[in-house]
Amino acid sequence: MPDYGVDTPSWNPLPWSWAAERLATGRNFWLVTASATGRPHALPVWAVWDDDEHRFGFSCGPRSRKAANLAANPQAVLTGDDTVECLSLEGRAELVTGERSETWITRYLTKYQPIMAELSADFLRANLLFEFVPERAFAVIEREPEFSARATKWRFDVDK
Repeated sequence: MPDYGVDTPSWNPLPWSWAAERLATGRNFWLVTASATGRPHALPVWAVWDDDEHRFGFSCGPRSRKAANLAANPQAVLTGDDTVECLSLEGRAELVTGERSETWITRYLTKYQPIMAELSADFLRANLLFEFVPERAFAVIEREPEFSARATKWRFDVDK
């Protein structure tokens, strides 16, 4: 971000632990998808981050625009809902089934059942489960003086 003064001697990149904590504890995440023709769509989802795998798991309805967009174009963006300590991940979302989906269901229930007791594995199985595989992440702290001194970019090994 040279146009914003980020390449200054005072630049101090954020540690990955800063991002991982926000990904693990965030409740709502914005999912941005695009149709095959490029029409954008953004809505919040509940999502579960696994820092060991560097993957997100999220659910959506099989007839949702998200699902249709991801079937046509798996590229997506996931962002946190904080507009001051901003974190955005670019990558691909892939439909998961079978044993892999059960792994995400367990993680999802562990995170969200305490705030929604009626959430069940059967509900999640009746919907689609996607695994979001990030390729890169960006962080910006939208307050001075951190904006130009802390903006950070991470790249992921997508073959992991």
